[in-house]
Amino acid sequence: MQKLSIAALISTVCTLALVPMAVQAETNEQQPIAIAIHGGAGTITRENMSPEREAQFKQALQDALDAGYAILEQGGESIDAVIAAIQLMEENPLFNAGKGAVYTYTGEHELDASIMRGDTLDAGAVSGVKTVRSPIALVRAIMENSRHVMLSGAGAEQFASEQGLERVENSFFNTEHRYQQLERALEQLREQEKTGDHIAYQSNWDPNFNMGTVGAVALDRQGNLVAGTSTGGMTAKQYGRIGDSPIIGAGTWADNSSCAVSATGHGEYFIRFHVAAAICSRVKYLGESIATAGEYVIHDTLLPAGGTGGVIILDRDGNVSMPFNTEGMYRGSKVNGKVTIGIYQEEE
Repeated sequence: MQKLSIAALISTVCTLALVPMAVQAETNEQQPIAIAIHGGAGTITRENMSPEREAQFKQALQDALDAGYAILEQGGESIDAVIAAIQLMEENPLFNAGKGAVYTYTGEHELDASIMRGDTLDAGAVSGVKTVRSPIALVRAIMENSRHVMLSGAGAEQFASEQGLERVENSFFNTEHRYQQLERALEQLREQEKTGDHIAYQSNWDPNFNMGTVGAVALDRQGNLVAGTSTGGMTAKQYGRIGDSPIIGAGTWADNSSCAVSATGHGEYFIRFHVAAAICSRVKYLGESIATAGEYVIHDTLLPAGGTGGVIILDRDGNVSMPFNTEGMYRGSKVNGKVTIGIYQEEE
């Protein structure tokens, strides 16, 4: 039997060791990468949208997609892609998250957000913060650096400072168009109070006062899904109201065995029907496609009950579905380099 030299033996061992790495690299290259985002749903039609404003929204969606996808393309993690996309939208006054968040009844801003990993099912959430510049960055810190899932108010802001996250004055989030929206909402509320119909908003409340949440879902080369959502909530909200965006299962959900979902709409209904988790449960337990599951929950369950809004859904194979039951939803996706951006109902 021919004996191998030490050098030859080392060379053989190193070659064999590299085989799994080469297989893994090839597998990663074959794994699809994808990101989908939303910037709110509501009464959005070409008739009430100027060409200039439409162009601004489409560019903002494109920028957020590109920021998240660049991370995925370089082999980065889906959680980093989701946060990069959402942070751009939090900084853009066009959207109801961060800068440009809606006003509360008392003329302040209270921000909510959440994030969830599909591989570990770890999650982080925050509600009612007033001075944290990036709520989506805070929920990641909560998920990774605390023993809790959800923090709120002053305690959440204290934790943000301990984590070295940027704090700002509440007025940082002010925008003129949101203030005008608050004035319209307060006028409507005053009219309802005159009639004694204090809960009339359930049937007569302008649905656009509930819209504008931003969110993202992403799939990376490792096959991991992540979902994140950030919002200023409902215009003229009172009593520390919390919507679906910070509630895991209602506004945000991710599970590698099914799908990732981020929602936007009238949060009270999304909470009651556990929308995000319900969609992924149908995929996981009934074997439905994300398109079938999303259509059923958004159109056949939510809408008959009076709930308006939509979701973005991404599965582990890189399939994207973005159903909504309003006239429009700001949305976009980028899958293996292919970009889709839409605003109106007919853009499918």
